[in-house]
Parts: sequence; C-alpha cells; structure tokens
Amino acid sequence: MLREMYNGKIIPCERHYKYTAEQQKIVAQIDAEEKYFAEKLTPEDCERFMKLPDLYSELSTSCESDSFSYGFSVGMLLMADVMDEVGPILDGDKPR
Repeated sequence: MLREMYNGKIIPCERHYKYTAEQQKIVAQIDAEEKYFAEKLTPEDCERFMKLPDLYSELSTSCESDSFSYGFSVGMLLMADVMDEVGPILDGDKPR
C-alpha cells in the first residue's frame, strides 16, 4: 500500500464516491430547492446563491482532510503502543 501511495495509485483525497439510492434522492431534492430559489432571486442574488455549494464543498474537503490526518495519527500512535507491547512478547518476556 505504501508503494501504491508513493506511486500515486492511491490518493486518499481523490476517493470516488458513489451515491446510494437514498442519497441520490436527497441530491435531487437539493437540486430542486436550488432551482426553486434561483428562479425567485435577482440575477445578482442568484449568482451569490449558486456559489454556496462550492463553499460548502470547500469546507467539507477541509474537514475531511483534518479528520483523515487526525485518524491516521491516532492509528499510528495505536500501532506504536501495540509495538511497545508486542516487542517483549516476541522476545519471550512477559507482558508488562
């Protein structure tokens, strides 16, 4: 896996996500609501309104990046702790 990440075959931030049927219904509802409000707004207000999804996406990407980094770090700390415990066992010593 490390080699695949190094060679660019695995890029965590480029995860391809496929919506479930339920999620597709929600996306359709969001699209319908955006269209409804876009028709009611002035052209200037509509332009601003249509930028909102991009801002939400940018925030979501930032939060996902933070979550990935935090989760990876916690996983590495857990692995280090396990290795501290496993070392003596592999050496034939009793665990602490």
